[in-house]
Amino acid sequence: MAGIYKLTGVVKHYDWGGNTFIPALLKKINEKKIPHAEYWMGTHPLGQAVVDTGGSMPTELNAIANSLPYLFKVLDVKDMLSIQVHPSKEAAQIEFAREEAEGIPLDAPNRSYKDDNHKPELMVALSDFWLLHGFKPTEELMDILTNVTELNELLPVFNESGYTGLYKYVMEMPQHQVNRILHSLLNNLADIYQDESADRSLEDYWASKAAATFKKDENIDRGIFSIYLFNIVQLKKGEAIFQAAGVPHAYLEGQNVEIMANSDNVLRGGLTSKHIDVAELMKHVKCEATIPQIIMGDVNEEGERTYNTPVPDFTLSVFEMEKGDVSSFNPTTTEIVLLTEGVVEVDDDETTIKLQAGTPSAVVFPGATVYLAAAAKSVVFRASAAIHNR
Repeated sequence: MAGIYKLTGVVKHYDWGGNTFIPALLKKINEKKIPHAEYWMGTHPLGQAVVDTGGSMPTELNAIANSLPYLFKVLDVKDMLSIQVHPSKEAAQIEFAREEAEGIPLDAPNRSYKDDNHKPELMVALSDFWLLHGFKPTEELMDILTNVTELNELLPVFNESGYTGLYKYVMEMPQHQVNRILHSLLNNLADIYQDESADRSLEDYWASKAAATFKKDENIDRGIFSIYLFNIVQLKKGEAIFQAAGVPHAYLEGQNVEIMANSDNVLRGGLTSKHIDVAELMKHVKCEATIPQIIMGDVNEEGERTYNTPVPDFTLSVFEMEKGDVSSFNPTTTEIVLLTEGVVEVDDDETTIKLQAGTPSAVVFPGATVYLAAAAKSVVFRASAAIHNR
């Protein structure tokens, strides 16, 4: 198959999502303020995109593109996501087979492995974006455990048992002990997250917000410990970060585009209403010092900025265009283009499709040069399984 076709993805209504950003992208009215958390573009069984091929009914993308090796998403993070890790490919194959043999339905709330694939991820910020990413370096972590009085008792655990021992200690700690430590800590924070001028680079801000967001009975969510143990990272619009297998992370606030291997395997350890499985998380988490690497991307002569990663499953790039600009690329695999700002015509000399709010995405098949013509200041992302501009 060749050509360009309009693509319609699948909206996921998770409770942490915002209610305006994705509806505006899709030109949808959201009167009931239903959370629109993610917009999926791909061939995952839990979110199959459809293609307008000119027939009376849209065609599922996997019917004409087989299974894409990547899943492409837009996220709107209003409330923080879960503390989570993703398994390696080998681990996912083993654990998926185990849960299949145990007869756990794929859509069961206690199902941890939805497929047999790994889920390395790359995200690019569409706004100021905040996240947790990996464990703080040793000196920073020791400073936190020393200077936050309520966490002082964790310092000897870290000194004796290192990152693995410390994280195992807080994640397996009896709930009454979690309550004792965190109740005292949170009592001193009040509701600082409600202050628009509060410093989001400080752990206390996110701990305060987490306590309010995930309040349940008298028990406090142990995921709050991770806010103090992990790096807090701020990305500016256009900056990217890569999440490898085993790296613990959590998205905190903002909008982004995200590309990953075609998987929905997420092992959660707190700060969520979804299934939490600490034992599974601890099997795969890399407990080690992490220095976050912000990816700026490399720009080619067409003005295409490519965010390089160490995995072969996907490549993500972006065209940032002014009104009147024309750029081009040559797809060698089935690719998805997504417009997040402006108006752009996508043309391959046979078909022209206008991307704009309401119709922001298209699928592009190999076989001809694809031209992008901007009718306004525009941003267009290109998701591919091919390696380009490296």
